[in-house]
Amino acid sequence: MAPEWHIQTAKLENYSDEQNIFMNFYIRIFLLFFRIGLFTIGGGYAMIPLIEDELIRKKKWISQEDFVDLMAVAQSSPGIFAVNIAIFIGYKLKGSRGSYACALGAIMPSFLIMLLIALFFHSFKEITIVENIFKGIRPAVVALIAAPTFTVAKSSKINRYNIWIPVLGALLIWVWGFSPIYIIILAGIGGYVWGRYKQRIQSKKQ
Repeated sequence: MAPEWHIQTAKLENYSDEQNIFMNFYIRIFLLFFRIGLFTIGGGYAMIPLIEDELIRKKKWISQEDFVDLMAVAQSSPGIFAVNIAIFIGYKLKGSRGSYACALGAIMPSFLIMLLIALFFHSFKEITIVENIFKGIRPAVVALIAAPTFTVAKSSKINRYNIWIPVLGALLIWVWGFSPIYIIILAGIGGYVWGRYKQRIQSKKQ
């Protein structure tokens, strides 16, 4: 009986260790996105360089190519971009529970800060120091949004033959006010048609 008892105890200890590892990972991704959400000022796109730095460069949990794909899906899905990208990354890392942990981490800082501002709004808005701080933050937000453009362009394999696609897309959004969703849908259809065309050419050559 003693050896069997020892085996069962060892199995329980191993199971407990595995559970602790999983729980620790959920806490880690929650705290990671909590920290990212805490410094995401100026909209969801400002979190892109923070996610790239933490998840791609430092921890190497996802690849740059996967991140670009997740960004495209998050942008074309209904809802807030910051929450969408957190959900998709969490799901890719640890399934449904991972998406809950990442989404909760990304939402919680904004919720707490907005709750504090709502409670103390009248005294908060009259503080000139706070107003000056936000005046300094606004230009930095532009850099946070612009910087990932170059890394995303590299991973998307932008070259002289397809550079016209992002340029045309930017002009349609900026000048004519097209919705980014329509741009993504049209680009996806165009990529599908181009891929089918290339397959037919290759099959004819063979």
